Amino acid sequence: MDNLKQIITSFSSKDLEVRKNWYSPAAEAYNKTRPRYPQKLIEQVVEVAQLSTESKILEIGCGPATATVAFAQLGYPMICLEPNPNFFELAQQNCQAYPNVVIQNTSFEEWTLEANKFDAVLAASSFHWISPEVGYPKVASALKENGDLILLWNKELQPSYEVYQSLSKVYQLHAPSLNRYEDDETQQKILRELGSMVIDSEQFQELKFGQVKSDVVYTVDEYLSLLNTYSPYLKLALHSKEALFAGLRQQIEDDFGGSLQLSFISAFHIAKKN
Repeated sequence: MDNLKQIITSFSSKDLEVRKNWYSPAAEAYNKTRPRYPQKLIEQVVEVAQLSTESKILEIGCGPATATVAFAQLGYPMICLEPNPNFFELAQQNCQAYPNVVIQNTSFEEWTLEANKFDAVLAASSFHWISPEVGYPKVASALKENGDLILLWNKELQPSYEVYQSLSKVYQLHAPSLNRYEDDETQQKILRELGSMVIDSEQFQELKFGQVKSDVVYTVDEYLSLLNTYSPYLKLALHSKEALFAGLRQQIEDDFGGSLQLSFISAFHIAKKN
């Protein structure tokens, strides 16, 4: 748990302006290549949180509306906060068809609290960007009595271990710090720890968990674009990234015909306000 908390602190303790613009270089790629949340998972969330068409939802860090659209389609009135200007524009485009969605270009920290107003507060792969000392109490204040915090997670897309071993030699040559593989057991451990943090905040109770596993195929262009949306790659020096991506492209084209089958876990944590 300590290691995960340290990782989350490394994100949430960055200067707010840095956090706001972190994904700007990869905003378009993020919109195109990050997977959406499976319909089956959304249906489970709606059932567990007992959302009705009258349920008011506040979404924190909606990005380019990766999860937003799935809930907007169900008719929920939503206020979505997105501090990144590029994501804000993309979210507006992606939600044009949904007049029930209002997107505000602001951070959760700067957002003026509307106390006891929301039936659910949603954060999809975004809550780790907010300091727990700020995030959990402010979410609890925004929720109505018996309101729910809904955390969604799409874990990093993973190739099979055999494919990873083939690509590993490229990483060892150009970016050894990124040469890592998260097997199912590791990802399950991370998800358990994320759930524990919700309860440890002492703001929430009755934690519920669910997950769906998906398989997708990405072309080499899509895969490299996807990698470029992950924080360790965004931080990588340009010359190292160019060499790494050229090597990965060659390896994927030579060994795997120019595309990869990937799998990922989508999960939710839902907890009631104390």
